[in-house]
Amino acid sequence: MRSFIISTFTLGLIYFGDLSAQTMVKADPANWTTHNSTATFEDGIIHLKNKGNGSALLWVNDISFYEGSVELAIRGKDVRGQSFVGVAFHGLDNTHYDAIYFRPFNFKSQEKEKKNRAVQYISAPDHVWHVLRNQFPGKYENAVQPVPDPNDWFEVKIEVDPPTIKVYVNESSEPTLVVEKISTRSEGKLGLWIDSQDGWFKNIKVMNK
Repeated sequence: MRSFIISTFTLGLIYFGDLSAQTMVKADPANWTTHNSTATFEDGIIHLKNKGNGSALLWVNDISFYEGSVELAIRGKDVRGQSFVGVAFHGLDNTHYDAIYFRPFNFKSQEKEKKNRAVQYISAPDHVWHVLRNQFPGKYENAVQPVPDPNDWFEVKIEVDPPTIKVYVNESSEPTLVVEKISTRSEGKLGLWIDSQDGWFKNIKVMNK
């Protein structure tokens, strides 16, 4: 059983012993560290913006995520090829991490192939989306059920029980994606992730088992 002490400074809460309760991570700049990004915090909402090319990250300070769950609300845009929003976890640094992300512009696509690319698992830097799609077509991405409004908030729950990762959307009892982790890391940094101009996040809750 792993033990944790989380400071009142970072989360506004303090736990002694096992962090088995769900913990809300505040939308406060003191709790986060940017990489290739800028972030604004207002009314409990984090607006993450990309500063340049490639992926942008916003890491949670002072939390190492092992196994358990991450819950949050995410909003992107229904603009083709311009909205990639999600969560990075088991991060070693700014280039080595696993991630689950969404392509909201594919949520309601009339093309089955594109609709089946609405949610994606990657393990950066060696197993990014195009590598996985070429080597394992359809294995690490899927359609999202139930289908959210691509311009509105949608609720996400990511369950990490190595080697299995399950993704649930809008409180569905059935996962919309089930994959096995590619990386061998069992713990690491946790953060918000975009690979587009921007994305919005709120109500971020973390539970380490």
